[in-house]
Amino acid sequence: MHTTRRNFLKAGGLLAAGAATGLSVIPGELFAATPAETALPAGEGAFMLPPLGYAYAALEPHIDARTMEIHHTKHHQAYITKLNAAVEKEPSLKGKTLEQLLGNIKLTPEAVRSDIRNHGGGHWNHSFFWTIIGPVQGAVSEKLTAAITRDFGSMVLFKEQFEKKSVGVFGSGWGWLVKDAKGKLSIISTPNQDNPLMDIAEAAGRPILGIDVWEHAYYLNYQNRRADYLKAFWNVVNWQKVSELYES
Repeated sequence: MHTTRRNFLKAGGLLAAGAATGLSVIPGELFAATPAETALPAGEGAFMLPPLGYAYAALEPHIDARTMEIHHTKHHQAYITKLNAAVEKEPSLKGKTLEQLLGNIKLTPEAVRSDIRNHGGGHWNHSFFWTIIGPVQGAVSEKLTAAITRDFGSMVLFKEQFEKKSVGVFGSGWGWLVKDAKGKLSIISTPNQDNPLMDIAEAAGRPILGIDVWEHAYYLNYQNRRADYLKAFWNVVNWQKVSELYES
């Protein structure tokens, strides 16, 4: 997935059109052209809030509508607003894609490094997250099934290991299923809004599945029961998208 400046500018133009019709749709590699909740205006800047591609209530009862609405329009939007502000402060960063920013955190000017890491990471992570969950799960492809069986023993064992890794994140962070250059799968976690694309992260591969284990992702429904949220997560995973990411 390439979260480029062009992609997000396109998203902004479609949001305005969607507001008039009650739909928010965006074509392209990030988001399917399906009915969606209208995103809030993203404001000025290179990066903009993408629509989900489905209604906030579409994942109930596993993830409630209010959590999805707040998560998308408040938390995700806040990362974008602060990321744009950081880019504005540092002219050398203007025009760079989100992945270029995240892949060069070590070289980012110190004055904005933390903001790019935290808010740029938050923007990429959430944009990715919305695409690998949804109301339609699809089937796990034969190639991905074979890889999961090869690297974890079975789908059941994979889910157990993924849940264990993600529930064990101390404080806030993410659990990831990543693929290396040879197609080998592994499970890792990152703190806060770090992700495997960052040049400060564990060099394990590219994400094909991820779960947000910040409390804002689940607390209204699950309170402190992170393990229950993780089990419910499997009911909303878009396996068709995950399979496409593995095979691409």
